[in-house]
Amino acid sequence: MHRKILRTTNGTDRGELDVEMDWLMPDGQAVLRETTRFIFRAGPNLRTIDRITRLSALGKKVAFTDDKEGVFGLRVARQLELPADKPEVFTDSSGKPTAVPKLDNTGVTGMYLSSEGLKGDAVWGTRGRWVMLSGVVDQQPVALAILDHPKNPGFPTYWHARGYGLFAANPLGQKALSNGKEQLNYALEPGQSATFQYRLVIFTGVPSVTRIEAEYKEFASQPE
Repeated sequence: MHRKILRTTNGTDRGELDVEMDWLMPDGQAVLRETTRFIFRAGPNLRTIDRITRLSALGKKVAFTDDKEGVFGLRVARQLELPADKPEVFTDSSGKPTAVPKLDNTGVTGMYLSSEGLKGDAVWGTRGRWVMLSGVVDQQPVALAILDHPKNPGFPTYWHARGYGLFAANPLGQKALSNGKEQLNYALEPGQSATFQYRLVIFTGVPSVTRIEAEYKEFASQPE
């Protein structure tokens, strides 16, 4: 639940937004206090968004049982999905599944690349410091990269990066994403806090691995 905006700043190439939220149980009890800072930057052929989130447990222990859904992610345009060559089953909001024997891949151009050199569907369920998704949108090559900060819990994160357009870093899904080989089950005791810091980089054009590594090193050198 959003509580309030704490601070805003702006400038010619940088803006910041600080917000405060509560995480609620079904009965309405607040169990986590979240404070998040968003930092927006602009540069030549590049935009970045930092999300720096501090979670503080309130009156009771809070357990983050391993689950593949989370922690920092986005859904991308159809053009940035990976071309599919297998039948798919899609489930709508009411839970009704629909089998699609073959998808229309017209204009679908996405490709994942991880810091560990993995590509495409092979990125899913693996660890990495960063992952880039590139493709063509409106005849313009573009790329999105998510960078994981080395001070984050569970670093380097597992990636829940799917061909159908879900692109997410999830350090708290270790059991699900490693097929049971690893387990974290992260928890915060009352009064404890944890910080999760990620950067989304949006490129015009597709950068080289060297460029991504430079962006990552600059991000990783920043304190919480």
